Amino acid sequence: MTRRRLSWHIPWMTDKDADDGRMSERRQGARRRRIKKVTPQYLERVGLWYLERYGSSSANFERVLWRRVERSAKEHGTDPEEGRKAIVALVSKLQRAGLLNDRAYAQSRARGLFRKGQSLKAIDQSLRQKGLAEEDRQAAIEQFEEADEDTDLAAAATYARRRRLGPYRPSEKRAETRERDLAALARRGFDYATAREVIDAEDPEILEAVAHKILASL
Repeated sequence: MTRRRLSWHIPWMTDKDADDGRMSERRQGARRRRIKKVTPQYLERVGLWYLERYGSSSANFERVLWRRVERSAKEHGTDPEEGRKAIVALVSKLQRAGLLNDRAYAQSRARGLFRKGQSLKAIDQSLRQKGLAEEDRQAAIEQFEEADEDTDLAAAATYARRRRLGPYRPSEKRAETRERDLAALARRGFDYATAREVIDAEDPEILEAVAHKILASL
């Protein structure tokens, strides 16, 4: 029996390999087109576009633009230090024009968080994460203290209503979910006394009235 010698032909590149290579090049080219080369003019256009859509602190605004600078440096070899200087100059320009106002932003964001049922502690933490200075955070918190009401109690009641906790649950479910509901308010930054007053409340409408009164005074 004659043995047949098998020979294997391994091509250097198949048509599919070539197609994949061309597709990869197209993807890389598309990615470079999406990641724009940063210039001061480009940063200003992007910055104004961002502020038209979102409120922002100066520090958060800088972080948003800095990400653009980093991507541009990676893709196009632009100088990050030049990008940083352009951001600093732009922030100063927008602050003078009143388009970046950390005090006003802090107060506005604090009111929005209060409407969602955030405690004063949680509000301050959120403002800190946005890079706001202590004096701006303090001014934002003081607007609630001037209302001469128990702000945290009102905020806790608002959160309980949104999440259907405590007095907003069916009466037959309240006892078995009490500890869970107290823990939910504790995780939002409310102290035990405040959480207990809300979760054990018989008439949540009284608590809601306090929240409405505070918001009306802002």
